[in-house]
Amino acid sequence: MEKLTSPRVIESLLKKYDLHFNKRFGQNFLIDENIVQKIVKAGDVGESDLVLEIGPGIGTMTQALSDHAGKVITVEIDKKLIPVLHETLDECDNVEIVQGDILKTNVREILGDHLGKMPLKIVANLPYYITTPIIMGFLESDLPIESMTFLIQKEVGERLCGVPGTKAYGSLSIVAQFYADISIDFDVPSHVFIPKPKVDSIVVTLKKLKTPKIELENKELFLSIVKASFLNRRKTLINGLTMNTPFDKAILLDALEVCNIAPGIRGETLTGSDFGRIANELNKRVDTLVEPIV
Repeated sequence: MEKLTSPRVIESLLKKYDLHFNKRFGQNFLIDENIVQKIVKAGDVGESDLVLEIGPGIGTMTQALSDHAGKVITVEIDKKLIPVLHETLDECDNVEIVQGDILKTNVREILGDHLGKMPLKIVANLPYYITTPIIMGFLESDLPIESMTFLIQKEVGERLCGVPGTKAYGSLSIVAQFYADISIDFDVPSHVFIPKPKVDSIVVTLKKLKTPKIELENKELFLSIVKASFLNRRKTLINGLTMNTPFDKAILLDALEVCNIAPGIRGETLTGSDFGRIANELNKRVDTLVEPIV
């Protein structure tokens, strides 16, 4: 079959199956074969690997993954694309097509007996509108994921890799980096897609940590403290925590003093480890709360 990155081939398939690009599902197909191959290379996909792909579209990256992986299981939400995938992936014997919403799919079930027998890697051109819930869902899961390589909106990729004191840094940066080592592989311009999105993209790889870098006594408390510190980004740390947590201000000031963290700074200047120390200190004072931590 001709390369699925050819606009002519894409147009022909859409016409054959009477399909249109579905904005609701964030469909933007790659039309640059070099980018497709670079994504597969960034995912470090080898013949012993089990690869889960999300949102294959017409199967452009699926074909490339099939050439390198031991097994590929690809999940597509758009029912109308399933017949297309059966045509474009007909010669890919190691590919299994699953129709469904990845956020509602029992991933462990669809991976079946392959799970645990082969290294699991996730590679996907993610729809922009559900990027964060997909990434966080996999980071928080107990699946034995070795790595995840995603083509996503550039702004989200920069937030995932954000460092203290920068505009990109926020709660997503801290929480994602709690679970994984994250690196930027390369930028992807908008003109390599059809239809052309209004924003540029980026490819990032997340390598899930077997043991989080931050030792926590109460993970839920840590996550709530991080979230509270960024809800009102321009507020000082003490004001943000006072406004957005059930702890009394005096308790918060005492905990910050023990951690040797100035209450007048902004949360965006603190590292994940700093938030971990605050959370662990506040965990000793949870019994002072009238309201539960949400």
